[in-house]
Amino acid sequence: MTLPYGSWPSEITAESLTEGALGLGEIAYDGTDLFWLQARPTEGGRVSLWRRSGAPGSERDTELTPAPFNVRSRVHEYGGGAFAVARGLAVFSHFADNLLYLVSDRTGTEPRQLTGDSALRYAALRIYPDRGLIIAVREDHRDADREAVNTVIARRIGDGPDADDIVLCAGADFYASPELSSDGRLTWVEWDHPNMPWDSARLLVAELPNDLSGGLSTTTAPLESHLVAGGEGESVAVPRWLGDGSLIFVSDRTDWWNLYQYDGGRVAALHPTEAEFAPPQWSLGNQPYVVIDDDHLACSWNIGNHEHLGILTLSSGELSELELGATEFGTLAAGDGRIATQTSYLDRPGELITIEIRSGRTTIVRRSQETSIDPELISGPVEVSWDSDQGPVHGWFYPPRHGDLAGAPGELPPMITMSHGGPTSGSAPHFNPSVLYWTSRGIAVLDVNYGGSTGYGRRYRERLRGNWGIVDVADCAAGASAMADQGRADRNRLAIMGGSAGGYTTLRALTASKVFTAGMSLFGIGDITALATDTHKFESRYMDSLVGPYPEAADVYIDRSPIHHVDQLTAPILLLQGTEDKVVPPNQAETFAAAAREKGLPVALIMYEGEGTASAGRRTSSTPSRPGWPSSAGSSASRRPMIFRT
Repeated sequence: MTLPYGSWPSEITAESLTEGALGLGEIAYDGTDLFWLQARPTEGGRVSLWRRSGAPGSERDTELTPAPFNVRSRVHEYGGGAFAVARGLAVFSHFADNLLYLVSDRTGTEPRQLTGDSALRYAALRIYPDRGLIIAVREDHRDADREAVNTVIARRIGDGPDADDIVLCAGADFYASPELSSDGRLTWVEWDHPNMPWDSARLLVAELPNDLSGGLSTTTAPLESHLVAGGEGESVAVPRWLGDGSLIFVSDRTDWWNLYQYDGGRVAALHPTEAEFAPPQWSLGNQPYVVIDDDHLACSWNIGNHEHLGILTLSSGELSELELGATEFGTLAAGDGRIATQTSYLDRPGELITIEIRSGRTTIVRRSQETSIDPELISGPVEVSWDSDQGPVHGWFYPPRHGDLAGAPGELPPMITMSHGGPTSGSAPHFNPSVLYWTSRGIAVLDVNYGGSTGYGRRYRERLRGNWGIVDVADCAAGASAMADQGRADRNRLAIMGGSAGGYTTLRALTASKVFTAGMSLFGIGDITALATDTHKFESRYMDSLVGPYPEAADVYIDRSPIHHVDQLTAPILLLQGTEDKVVPPNQAETFAAAAREKGLPVALIMYEGEGTASAGRRTSSTPSRPGWPSSAGSSASRRPMIFRT
């Protein structure tokens, strides 16, 4: 049967995209019990801590943090590491007040408040009951006239809200991944402006004082430390201690984020290969690998945004892949002879699963969505590439598909080019109803991993250095043209869409190229000058590497800001924006819409009351734990009050 492309009827509706959906976040094991974060759009995106306990076949699932508790952190605005569990105790950050609470997962008692100042935010939580300590990254917002102050702190588990934090590490602009060894050594990652953690970071180790490890001290000076790895031009991340006292971490010193081991004297590569063993560190809670025992790690790795999961034997360097049929893996946890992770697939919604290490048998703990989609509506991604001045560019092409429907004779389908957020992020192939919404209607989709994307090594990532708004736009435009040249799409019906940084690429492409005939910007950046002068601390110097230092490069900012080139806009545009977005201020969408409206162009602006930055801004994945849940992860804009402006 033939129908014009773009007019095919489809059962995939805007409502069905979120109906019955769950956000599946961070996970952890405590003995034989599995813990995870779960969010429901029907509860406004509220995130709750759940526990699965009991023998196989008789498991019990318990919600430990019922409403109104919302287990999320706002450190760096992207949060992460919002809970920790050990020895039957769970500590978590409550999003509404930024305070820490403690709950006994076995007694089910009401959570006990631990901290008392909402101007102090906590993330990357770790709990050590044997030492009576909680360790965390803290972000101090008490002085509104200065930039927030980040530190690593400790608290005694038994202290109440009036007790002071014990500052362990101070002086750097940012901290991540504090981890305490069994013999009392603390490791952490730190970095300074203008770097982002994927640019340059340092891995340090220090001895924890005996009085502190015994829980006797209330204050201490920052620890004396020594550098293990990292520095200018090297990104280090995710340190974990082994029981033998050696330290595992990830570094991109050879262009790829590979695994290394530090034994106190030297650093050795564990499995050198052209693959990424960690994602960009947008959030503070991801675990791309996990310690099974002193000779084995469970780890995920990314080659060209094809993801894999397996077991690494440290003594031999052998990496054995687990064949699970998944295309993406989220954060990992290990315990009770099992590995737990979130998975994405090509043909069905993502899942939280456990894998028995010995047998390989898998158990589904939660599905991200119970509703199914007719297999005849599922478009399989085709890996594509095209040339640029800096080398090949990569992407995923999703052709239109709806059973036996076809376009009119001689007709080519319209196509939407998707530009992912970040821009330091990447797109992998997976079951994505937001893509199938279009393809099932006869509209092709091209998901572009433009220069600057992760999954292809540091050199590919650095194509965007100083070139944001140029390389990403050129790569998206060239990709759309290449699909038209190959007969995959109609050259006269090419649209572009993206969120956050992808929204900026969308707006920039519409004002700096003539390839696209329509655009959709989700919380996109119209004025990058405003982003350099009016955004949160974590990204306040991000533009230094992407565009140039401000105000020295003020002319470049003006030239690359779409808001200053609305006179070049000739296409209709839809703008979607959350009113509580702290990453992309809402006035950017309002200003862009007003300028387009003044020119007489077709424009629609929809403001979503109470919404922050959507989780799709950083990672186009059904497992939002990588790299983390920004402020509105798991929420459903379709269920929020809207302000619609044309």
